[in-house]
Amino acid sequence: MNRILSTTFLAVLLSSGFANAFVVPNPPALENKSYVVMDADSGRVLAASNADLQLEPASLTKMMTSYIVEHSLVSGRLKESDPVLVSEHAWCRGTSAESCMYLPLNGSASVIDMLRGVIIQSGNDASKALAEHIGGSEPAFAEIMNAEAKRLGMKNTHFMNATGLPDPAHLSTARDMAILAQAIIRDNPKYYPIYAEKEFTYNNIKQGNRNALLYTDPTVDGLKTGHTENAGFCLVASSKRGSMRLISVVMGTNSMQDRADQTRALFNWGFSSFETIKPLAAGKVLGDAQVWFGREDLVKAGLDRDLSITLPRGQKDKVQAVTRLMPDLEAPIAKGQKVGEVVVTLDGKTIATQNVVAMEAVEETNFVVRLWHHLKRFLSNLF
Repeated sequence: MNRILSTTFLAVLLSSGFANAFVVPNPPALENKSYVVMDADSGRVLAASNADLQLEPASLTKMMTSYIVEHSLVSGRLKESDPVLVSEHAWCRGTSAESCMYLPLNGSASVIDMLRGVIIQSGNDASKALAEHIGGSEPAFAEIMNAEAKRLGMKNTHFMNATGLPDPAHLSTARDMAILAQAIIRDNPKYYPIYAEKEFTYNNIKQGNRNALLYTDPTVDGLKTGHTENAGFCLVASSKRGSMRLISVVMGTNSMQDRADQTRALFNWGFSSFETIKPLAAGKVLGDAQVWFGREDLVKAGLDRDLSITLPRGQKDKVQAVTRLMPDLEAPIAKGQKVGEVVVTLDGKTIATQNVVAMEAVEETNFVVRLWHHLKRFLSNLF
């Protein structure tokens, strides 16, 4: 039985500056190896147990495989109709020991069909074939997976393959899987609806999505199940109720029923205890920052993404957001360059910060004006 829930949750609250500001019910007591529940917009972890414990991720691994495929489609490196060959290494032999899309040996299927095979059917054959198509080989693709994990901030993850088949060095954590789920939802919205599809038929074989919550909870729209003997039963899921979206990761539960029930319990607790607000929107100009040595003396400063804050319910009226612009900015200034930050406080305690960026570029001015600015700044510092 998990016995450190309250301690872990309290640590999250203290680090967030929320302590003593409210009373939130303890999260449910769960019997698993690890779990995380995260707000998808703000990235705030609302509760966790053993969040950074490295465990076998089993087929949760395929979330990284699908993320890379989706990113390649969005960027134009792949097309949905591109044929992908099925090598002998990728081919499934139809045993009960692994999940298969049942692709034909030495045949081919389109990228979009294989993507569905990875996400819905958890096909090892589709995962390996796509890995070879993108990386040249599955080990080379694993290096791409690890580079993406590092870029996303998955600090305790190392991939050895595209499927999640057991390997002593193939490990991840509940926190890292939540980060990956957040990236899938945020970065590739065109393809995220596939994670909610309940079935997929290929080669006249219809298979259902193993995420049981898709059939019982209309607010759940993804993401992936996983299971091996050592990993236990795992589930990464996301639910959106109203304007708030949560991500849940449970690893090492005892059964398919347990992983569904525990995820449902975490969602119910999270939605009833917290709310996400967006006090400032992307594109909103928050002020004008002074610029030295530029063709313009001021640059409009604002947000390049919504400011999302996750709070205990009933606290939003106490939230304050203050913009602090950087002094002594010097041209050239690139569009999107950091020029300050927004500091969000609750009852006087900082609970979040977000970069304020230049909403437009400012080019450097000519030599004569730069000399004048040098003199002007020197005199202003004297007085």
